[in-house]
Amino acid sequence: MKCLIVVLVCAVLAEGIVKVPLVKQKSMREALREKGVELPYQDPALKYQPNEFASVNMYINNYADTTYYGAITVGTPPQSFQVLFDTGSANLWVDSIYCNTQACNTHKKFNPRQSSTFSYKGQSFYLPYGAGSLSGVFGYDTVSVGGIEIVNQEVGLSTNEPGQNFVVAQFDGILGLSYPSISAGGETPVFDNMMSQNLLNQDIFAFYLSRDGQQGSVLSFGGVDNSLYQGQIYWTPVTSESYWQIGIQGFQINGQETGWCSQGCQSIVDTGTSMLTAPSQLLGSIMQAIGAQRSQYGMYMVDCSQINNMPTLSFVISGVALPLPPSAYIMQNGYQFCSVAITPTYLPSQNGQPLWIFGDVFLREYYSVYDRTNNRVGFATAA
Repeated sequence: MKCLIVVLVCAVLAEGIVKVPLVKQKSMREALREKGVELPYQDPALKYQPNEFASVNMYINNYADTTYYGAITVGTPPQSFQVLFDTGSANLWVDSIYCNTQACNTHKKFNPRQSSTFSYKGQSFYLPYGAGSLSGVFGYDTVSVGGIEIVNQEVGLSTNEPGQNFVVAQFDGILGLSYPSISAGGETPVFDNMMSQNLLNQDIFAFYLSRDGQQGSVLSFGGVDNSLYQGQIYWTPVTSESYWQIGIQGFQINGQETGWCSQGCQSIVDTGTSMLTAPSQLLGSIMQAIGAQRSQYGMYMVDCSQINNMPTLSFVISGVALPLPPSAYIMQNGYQFCSVAITPTYLPSQNGQPLWIFGDVFLREYYSVYDRTNNRVGFATAA
């Protein structure tokens, strides 16, 4: 069986690209809303801020709106889990048998006793979120992603998950894909181990997030899939090797330059954030241009029948304007009023420039490529 797995992995790598299908599911916020529970808004950029637990923390409420998940396995023999592949964090963690709260008991749990390749690291971690926290311990085991087998991968195992948020979550863990400099507990990220163990043809991964329906989204490792984008890939350098952070030189509304990023803006490209997040000081002007009104729940709403009259928003990145049409940033739900999928952040980037977050709203429009060899991000119009 092991020989068969090796042959299959080699066959996949010979093509140069390993594909992991991603499935779009109901978000935690949507599931809780159906139960009459409204999650409070949390600034998505809190995820990137250091705090007193900086070495071992990740903020969890940021994942309330995420919807794209894929399968990995941990252990020998393999145990399968649905995880969120997150370019905005660096760690891998999954639910485990050491956690017996309601949140853990509704998910698949990793059992290290049933894995012949598991070993303990002996270090604990703590992840704050909302009204509670997630606690766990680190260990080492074999992890398989799309048939790529990584040995001695550090894995976080949950020991406590209080609260209702994770009860309705559609994922069993998170696999971070950012740079190792932000890894909680000094863990080596999965992608860094793929690189050091020479498991890839190229040290590249790419996301295609389908616009409609549940199927068709793909995370590719080891190369670029030409069938998933149109035209050329436009590259821009990473400005901070922590998150996948890039520079923005201009912001346009219907092709007219606003000057809001004339002194420079930054953006973190984050598959673990669902919305497009704008600097708070610009949000009012953006909503005015869109014609949105704030609802009693704090969300900005528009008349769904007016979507075709709303402006195209464009980001100028390394000299190229990347447009975002209203069909991308307006969430159509079949009612008279639609919500605007743009939320504020009140925190600047590390260099003090205004911070945007390119979440799934942006990434559904653009095939995104993450190149660790050249420390750059590429965007191409999604097929």
